[in-house]
Amino acid sequence: MAEIGKTVLDSGWLAARSTEVHLSGTQLTTTHSPSGLDKPWMEAAVPGTVLGTLVKNKVVPDPFYGLENEAIIDIADSGREYYTFWFFTTFQCKLSANQHLDLNFRGINYSAELYLNGNKKILPKGMFRRHSLDVTDILHPDGQNLLAVLVHPPDHPGTIPPEGGQGGDHEIGKDVATQYVEGWDWIAPIRDRNTGIWDEVSISITGPVKIIDPHLVSTFFDGYKRVYLHTTTELENKSSSVVECDLNIQVTSELEGGVCIVEHLQTQHLSIPSGKRVQHTFPQLFFYKPNLWWPNGMGKQALYNVTITVDVKGHGESDSWSHMYGFRKIESYIDSATGGRLFKVNGQPIFIRGGNWILSDGLLRLSKKRYKTDIKFHADMNFNMIRCWGGGLAERPEFYHYCDIYGLLVWQEFWITGDVDGRGVPVSNPNGPLDHDLFMLCARDTVKLLRNHPSLALWVGGNEQVPPPDINNALKDELKLHPYFESLHNTGKSVQELSASVKDPSNYLDGTRIYIQGSMWDGFANGKGDFTDGPYEIQYPESFFKDDFYNYGFNPEVGSVGVPVAATIKATMPPEGWKIPLFKKLPDGYVEEVPNPIWEYHKYIPYSKPGKVHNQILLYETPTDLNDFCLKAQLVNYIQYRALLEGWTSRMWSKYTGVLIWKTQNPWTGLRGQFYDHLHDQTAGFYGCRSAAEPVHVQLNLATYFIEVVNTLSEQLSDVAIEASVWDLEGTCPYYVVHEKLSVPSKKTVPILEMKYPKSKNPKPVYFLLLKLYKMSDYGVISRNFYWLHLPGGDYKLLEPYRKKRVPLKIRSTTFIKGSTYEMEMHVENKSKRPDSKSLTYKNNFVTRIGDGDFDMASVEPVNSAAEEKQEASLFQRIYRRFSGETDDLQVSEINGSDEGVAFFLYFSVHASEPGHKEGEDTRILPVHYSDNYFSLVPGEVMPIKISFEVPPGVTPRIRLHGWNYHSGHKVY
Repeated sequence: MAEIGKTVLDSGWLAARSTEVHLSGTQLTTTHSPSGLDKPWMEAAVPGTVLGTLVKNKVVPDPFYGLENEAIIDIADSGREYYTFWFFTTFQCKLSANQHLDLNFRGINYSAELYLNGNKKILPKGMFRRHSLDVTDILHPDGQNLLAVLVHPPDHPGTIPPEGGQGGDHEIGKDVATQYVEGWDWIAPIRDRNTGIWDEVSISITGPVKIIDPHLVSTFFDGYKRVYLHTTTELENKSSSVVECDLNIQVTSELEGGVCIVEHLQTQHLSIPSGKRVQHTFPQLFFYKPNLWWPNGMGKQALYNVTITVDVKGHGESDSWSHMYGFRKIESYIDSATGGRLFKVNGQPIFIRGGNWILSDGLLRLSKKRYKTDIKFHADMNFNMIRCWGGGLAERPEFYHYCDIYGLLVWQEFWITGDVDGRGVPVSNPNGPLDHDLFMLCARDTVKLLRNHPSLALWVGGNEQVPPPDINNALKDELKLHPYFESLHNTGKSVQELSASVKDPSNYLDGTRIYIQGSMWDGFANGKGDFTDGPYEIQYPESFFKDDFYNYGFNPEVGSVGVPVAATIKATMPPEGWKIPLFKKLPDGYVEEVPNPIWEYHKYIPYSKPGKVHNQILLYETPTDLNDFCLKAQLVNYIQYRALLEGWTSRMWSKYTGVLIWKTQNPWTGLRGQFYDHLHDQTAGFYGCRSAAEPVHVQLNLATYFIEVVNTLSEQLSDVAIEASVWDLEGTCPYYVVHEKLSVPSKKTVPILEMKYPKSKNPKPVYFLLLKLYKMSDYGVISRNFYWLHLPGGDYKLLEPYRKKRVPLKIRSTTFIKGSTYEMEMHVENKSKRPDSKSLTYKNNFVTRIGDGDFDMASVEPVNSAAEEKQEASLFQRIYRRFSGETDDLQVSEINGSDEGVAFFLYFSVHASEPGHKEGEDTRILPVHYSDNYFSLVPGEVMPIKISFEVPPGVTPRIRLHGWNYHSGHKVY
């Protein structure tokens, strides 16, 4: 008997262009199967796309490098046949009596003909629909099965106008598919329009009864003390006779150390007629005070494992299904004070600070590993929401899995955009895709695929547009809320007591999440669909704090610059792309940037806006080369995005309910709107966001020069103090103040005191400001925020000679290695003399914060018990001991210098010290998770930095410390 369960078919695939294969699908899967990599066959990327396969085999150049995309023929010029490809693989499976095998495709773009052992099946059109075929009767008796799939591109791939544009000629909107593939103002066209078997392929073996799309819903009563889990599933009897079966549901939770506790186990007996599909609703399961799932920054992401199994009499286990599930309630409504949509999770209002997301990779090279890094990066920035933009994907379960783990709420849009669906230039077709029934089929299937994820917060009809009326009405109807979720305040009665006629909430398609018709409607932007999102360009930092910057309560898109580090540009462009923009002085005194053609192609956004904003890079003197330009760009990136979020948070609840930055990343090597690049290296803007979006934060209002404290937590902050110190370029501290015995109410931003320094006599033209919020009881630092500032009307040009200063540093590092994973802590100390002061915060002993997910020293409690220390410790405990000095692998390095002052804009990078590296080769190990980077230290200050990364086999990592005063970088490990 074959083992019940799913096997993913993600390796061993071959591919060939259909016009180069002179055999039928029947022949390929019977008498003339490919024998290997003989032409025209090549190793295929499955899941993936045709273009991804061609790039993998170096048949075409890397479209993300330089101008190489221009060397690849576009489907508009080649015709659809050119990107119509065969995909071939084999799988072994031999069933016993009463077993069945389904062949599953989670995503095909756009349609396909499937041949299995000479038998033909059709996979109909639609990028966002699952296909599951019962192929039991056509499996080969000897167990060796031959599978060939002929994949056709979208029916309307469109053409790319010479001037480019948003979604090309908009023809792709006639299909139910991704729309960005015709190009946008942030990406070049994808030549094959993402044709391929782009998502998971699997075979699943069941007995007579199959479990289909269970739906889990939780309801809450008595202040979240009483919680009920509602579950409905479909069951299909594939056999030719009535079956008697036991349907089991089990809920378990995992304790530390991998121990599981069974919270619930329930069994139901039922009969299913032959060949029938039935829907079964379990009696609700009761939980008392379960651990709740919270978004990032509000609490832990508690997850339970729900498992459903079906046992058939006379057969045994027939099928099983499991899903991680979080108990949480999401509500939202239009806030009367701000006009913005306000979200609540588990009854607590949450101020939304997040970003817009397109997709992980433009060639759909999607992987769990890449998704994990992507989502953890968002959590590292202290974000709490990701908006999945309508021109991209309905994101995959793996994406949502990591959002569940790291606490990112998700706004999921359907496949409508204003540019392609009625509002573009030229005006596009307002009636959406040609096949409205297909759109709704894909929408329903997407809901069923994703609805059990606690991170999924709302459905939205489209980007800057609403779907056509019939689709919009159908979505409103099918995604209508269950009565329990309609009311903001439940009655405290069980669902059955609400009304005898009310269906169980798990009987709905969803019923738990609100559906909003478009991204600028109903509490977003001006709420009426007018173009009132944005802007998307460089701003003066103080502008974000001003009354007239943005007039509505929730901005779904506001964006700016995003140049990556120089190493990324060198790794993704030939030398002609390393030329920095020309700075062209205009008659009115503004500067226009003229980028090189490669930067232009990669959608560069300049750091000036003639007539509105003076060039922000030139505030630091004219850059001399790429390294200088990119370093100064990081200074601007940090200030720009910190100010954006601090400006919004300054008006938390009084003017705003949330903001989503356009955008957090690029699915290719773009040069705009990103906090990390396509190679997974962070910009300084990443750490500007991380600082500004802390749950508790001290900040300077750049418009009023008041120091403010932000408390997004549900508890009041008590007995805390603020320390503010100003440092000049000579290393002296002309201004120092402490404001003690503060209390800050929950969910508030409070102005505390006005900064007096710039108004004092003889202020320095450029100075540094260090703010710290700390606990008075033990000087534990809750929030630390470092600014570099100039006087009004001034600039930062005095920082240029400051680069010559040599400020001494001492770096102590401790390392824990487990397999290929390195976990490190660096203690970086500014060794220049600390002026006498009463400050006891210089060691930066940061207050423990509830951690979530991966390695995070802040989540590790010290182990004090001698008995515990003798026991086999958990991984986290071992890491903590190592970092607590209970190890002999401490390394110390020093950077000598005789100058006193601030060690400015320090940042680490991790490199491979592999022998044989060529000069100029990119040696970075990526991705790396840093607890902070692009930081500065005042004299005497110590900063702990945690670093975690994985190294490739055979590679020894080396860590370098760079900074404004440390040009070439110093090896510290």
